[in-house]
Amino acid sequence: MTTDRNTTITIGGDEYNLILTTKATKEIAGRYGGLENLGDKLLKSENFEMAIGEIVWLITLLANQSTLIYNLKNRDNPKPLLTEEEVEILTAPSELATYKEAITEALYKGTKRNVESEADPKNAVVE
Repeated sequence: MTTDRNTTITIGGDEYNLILTTKATKEIAGRYGGLENLGDKLLKSENFEMAIGEIVWLITLLANQSTLIYNLKNRDNPKPLLTEEEVEILTAPSELATYKEAITEALYKGTKRNVESEADPKNAVVE
Protein backbone atom coordinates (compact mmCIF):
# COMPACT_ATOMS: atom_id res chain seq x y z
CA MET A 1 0.00 0.00 0.00
CA THR A 2 1.46 3.35 -0.95
CA THR A 3 1.74 5.80 1.91
CA ASP A 4 0.94 8.81 -0.24
CA ARG A 5 -2.77 7.89 -0.10
CA ASN A 6 -3.24 6.65 3.45
CA THR A 7 -2.94 7.48 7.11
CA THR A 8 -2.33 4.78 9.70
CA ILE A 9 -4.22 4.51 12.99
CA THR A 10 -4.25 1.84 15.69
CA ILE A 11 -7.51 0.33 16.90
CA GLY A 12 -7.42 -2.36 19.56
CA GLY A 13 -3.71 -2.97 18.96
CA ASP A 14 -4.13 -3.50 15.20
CA GLU A 15 -3.04 -1.00 12.57
CA TYR A 16 -5.50 0.20 9.95
CA ASN A 17 -4.84 2.36 6.93
CA LEU A 18 -7.43 5.07 6.36
CA ILE A 19 -7.81 5.58 2.61
CA LEU A 20 -10.17 7.82 0.66
CA THR A 21 -11.20 5.85 -2.41
CA THR A 22 -13.76 6.69 -5.06
CA LYS A 23 -16.10 4.20 -3.36
CA ALA A 24 -15.66 5.93 0.01
CA THR A 25 -16.15 9.35 -1.60
CA LYS A 26 -19.41 8.13 -3.12
CA GLU A 27 -20.64 6.88 0.28
CA ILE A 28 -19.63 10.15 1.98
CA ALA A 29 -21.45 12.12 -0.74
CA GLY A 30 -24.54 9.98 -0.24
CA ARG A 31 -24.52 10.61 3.50
CA TYR A 32 -23.45 14.27 3.60
CA GLY A 33 -24.05 15.60 0.09
CA GLY A 34 -20.31 15.83 -0.62
CA LEU A 35 -16.92 16.11 1.04
CA GLU A 36 -17.36 19.87 1.43
CA ASN A 37 -20.32 19.27 3.79
CA LEU A 38 -18.51 16.74 5.94
CA GLY A 39 -16.74 19.26 8.19
CA ASP A 40 -19.93 21.17 8.82
CA LYS A 41 -21.75 17.98 9.78
CA LEU A 42 -19.04 16.94 12.23
CA LEU A 43 -18.73 20.37 13.81
CA LYS A 44 -22.46 21.06 13.97
CA SER A 45 -23.67 17.66 15.15
CA GLU A 46 -26.74 18.08 17.27
CA ASN A 47 -25.32 16.17 20.22
CA PHE A 48 -22.22 14.39 21.44
CA GLU A 49 -23.63 10.94 20.68
CA MET A 50 -24.31 11.94 17.08
CA ALA A 51 -20.79 13.41 16.69
CA ILE A 52 -19.22 10.20 18.02
CA GLY A 53 -21.42 8.14 15.70
CA GLU A 54 -20.30 10.15 12.66
CA ILE A 55 -16.62 9.83 13.56
CA VAL A 56 -17.00 6.08 14.16
CA TRP A 57 -18.79 5.71 10.81
CA LEU A 58 -16.01 7.59 8.99
CA ILE A 59 -13.24 5.64 10.71
CA THR A 60 -14.95 2.36 9.82
CA LEU A 61 -15.56 3.45 6.22
CA LEU A 62 -12.00 4.69 5.61
CA ALA A 63 -10.32 1.80 7.47
CA ASN A 64 -12.32 -0.75 5.51
CA GLN A 65 -11.10 0.66 2.18
CA SER A 66 -7.64 -0.85 2.72
CA THR A 67 -9.26 -4.19 3.65
CA LEU A 68 -11.46 -4.05 0.53
CA ILE A 69 -8.38 -3.36 -1.61
CA TYR A 70 -6.55 -6.26 0.06
CA ASN A 71 -9.55 -8.58 -0.44
CA LEU A 72 -9.81 -7.59 -4.10
CA LYS A 73 -6.18 -8.54 -4.64
CA ASN A 74 -6.31 -11.65 -2.41
CA ARG A 75 -9.66 -13.22 -3.17
CA ASP A 76 -8.57 -16.61 -1.79
CA ASN A 77 -7.61 -15.19 1.61
CA PRO A 78 -9.97 -12.31 2.47
CA LYS A 79 -9.77 -10.39 5.73
CA PRO A 80 -12.93 -9.50 7.68
CA LEU A 81 -14.20 -5.94 7.52
CA LEU A 82 -14.17 -3.78 10.63
CA THR A 83 -17.59 -2.98 12.07
CA GLU A 84 -18.76 0.22 13.74
CA GLU A 85 -19.47 -1.77 16.90
CA GLU A 86 -15.89 -3.07 16.96
CA VAL A 87 -14.56 0.48 16.58
CA GLU A 88 -16.79 1.66 19.44
CA ILE A 89 -15.70 -1.18 21.73
CA LEU A 90 -11.98 -1.08 20.89
CA THR A 91 -11.53 2.69 21.22
CA ALA A 92 -11.68 5.23 24.02
CA PRO A 93 -13.36 8.62 23.61
CA SER A 94 -9.98 10.29 24.18
CA GLU A 95 -8.67 8.67 20.99
CA LEU A 96 -11.37 10.25 18.84
CA ALA A 97 -9.53 13.59 18.58
CA THR A 98 -6.50 11.77 17.19
CA TYR A 99 -8.73 9.85 14.80
CA LYS A 100 -10.37 13.08 13.60
CA GLU A 101 -6.90 14.34 12.67
CA ALA A 102 -6.20 11.07 10.84
CA ILE A 103 -9.53 11.32 9.00
CA THR A 104 -8.69 14.87 7.92
CA GLU A 105 -5.25 13.76 6.71
CA ALA A 106 -6.69 10.79 4.78
CA LEU A 107 -9.29 13.04 3.13
CA TYR A 108 -6.59 15.56 2.24
CA LYS A 109 -4.33 12.89 0.76
CA GLY A 110 -7.23 11.43 -1.19
CA THR A 111 -8.22 14.75 -2.73
CA LYS A 112 -4.76 16.28 -3.13
CA ARG A 113 -3.90 17.45 -6.60
CA ASN A 114 -0.37 17.81 -7.82
CA VAL A 115 -0.24 20.99 -9.84
CA GLU A 116 2.76 21.63 -12.03
CA SER A 117 3.45 24.87 -13.82
CA GLU A 118 4.68 24.72 -17.35
CA ALA A 119 7.21 27.15 -18.69
CA ASP A 120 5.11 28.61 -21.47
CA PRO A 121 6.39 31.74 -23.20
CA LYS A 122 2.84 32.88 -24.03
CA ASN A 123 2.13 33.31 -20.29
CA ALA A 124 5.37 35.08 -19.48
CA VAL A 125 5.27 38.66 -18.27
CA VAL A 126 7.55 40.93 -20.24
CA GLU A 127 8.81 44.04 -18.54
